[in-house]
Amino acid sequence: MIQEKSFLKRLVSNMDWYLVSAVCVLMGISFTFIYSAGANYGMSFRYLSVQMLASGIGLVGLLLLASFNYQYYKHLDKLVYAVSITLLISVLIFGSVKKGTKGWFDFGFISFQPVEIAKIMYILVLSSFLDTKAKESKRVSLLVIVFAIFLSHLFLIMMQPDFSSTLSYFPVTLVLLYIIGVEPFYLLCIAIVGALSTGIPLLRTFFEMQLKISQNEAFLTNLAMFFRNGYTTIYVIVAVLALIMSCWWLLWKLKIKISIIYPVVLCTVIVLGCTSSIFVEKSLKDYQRRRLVVFLNPKVDPRGSGYNIIQSRIAIGSGRFLGKGFRKGTQTQLGFLPEQHTDFIFSVIGEEGGWILSQLTLLFYFLFIWRALVIAKEARDRYGSLVATGIATMFAFYAVINIGMVTGMMPVTGMPLLLLSYGGSSILSSLCAIGILCSINMRRHIYN
Repeated sequence: MIQEKSFLKRLVSNMDWYLVSAVCVLMGISFTFIYSAGANYGMSFRYLSVQMLASGIGLVGLLLLASFNYQYYKHLDKLVYAVSITLLISVLIFGSVKKGTKGWFDFGFISFQPVEIAKIMYILVLSSFLDTKAKESKRVSLLVIVFAIFLSHLFLIMMQPDFSSTLSYFPVTLVLLYIIGVEPFYLLCIAIVGALSTGIPLLRTFFEMQLKISQNEAFLTNLAMFFRNGYTTIYVIVAVLALIMSCWWLLWKLKIKISIIYPVVLCTVIVLGCTSSIFVEKSLKDYQRRRLVVFLNPKVDPRGSGYNIIQSRIAIGSGRFLGKGFRKGTQTQLGFLPEQHTDFIFSVIGEEGGWILSQLTLLFYFLFIWRALVIAKEARDRYGSLVATGIATMFAFYAVINIGMVTGMMPVTGMPLLLLSYGGSSILSSLCAIGILCSINMRRHIYN
């Protein structure tokens, strides 16, 4: 009994209270404005009760995972990977469809989105593999295996399809590969694959939308026709590949020795990115593609895809410095702001709490990310450092994309603001991830 109390006392004394305090403040802000956002639907108490229930379960998970030695995940990496794949396959077979995505386990009184937990498991598995193979960071074989792990999750998630959930995989993978010393050229190649696979269908969609309001502009018309023509696109790709190989041959003749591996890999990456863009285009519905590109010019479709961004900007701008007051935001309470309790919760904060509360929210979010990075830096081993960095990257990426989305600077991807947006699966998985962070931090001091 004495030993147990001593252990609990050490857990409390070694907890990162700056991180925990930031999380508690963010959750308090979340409860307040989810309640306000739900008033328009007459769902304030329901939304708040579900969020608080999920948060309560998540806090229990946080404490349990904080008490559990994170180093065991490294030894159980194959099991963790198998469970994550099983979850993603199971939801495709037994899952329920919501908003066009078959990504939920519906138990009647509660539903759960397994991809939220799968993302955390992916970080644990990838960190374990990279920690084990860190000495082979310069080998292409390492990237091949990483790419296989990456694609196994990505493919199953896109089968739902849930494009927004796949986005966080890219920065997490790139950052962890960079930390273990993978050559920047290979990281650039991965970024090119991602850019081409998503950029080509979105660029085509944008020009087609722009064409509808610019019928008299010959340049835009020709450009839209160019992107519609598949054969022309193939000719351009072949020309780019030929140009890359010609440049390598010219540099070789000029006695600038560059290994043939680099141009060959670059050409392969371009072909792979262009090929995968076909799969991405078929996976994304037409309205999803329009929503992703309309931020460049919301007036292209002000009553359709551009509506969310326009209303969000109005809400944030109308809040000014001090805000309109709790439950007094016109865009929120009159129902003009869409998805106000989930994706656009930050717009509600901006309208009712004003610039000052928006900045305070960002300050606590920054404090949380900063403490996560400090934990990564001070971790007792490389595995802990990789896991903490992956979790910090995921949270930071979600924050940047969501806040950029609601302010009209980023595409409307449907990514929530973790710890703030309504969603039981989201808050539960977020708190579990924070529990792992706390475990990594406490293991700097606890050795059993």
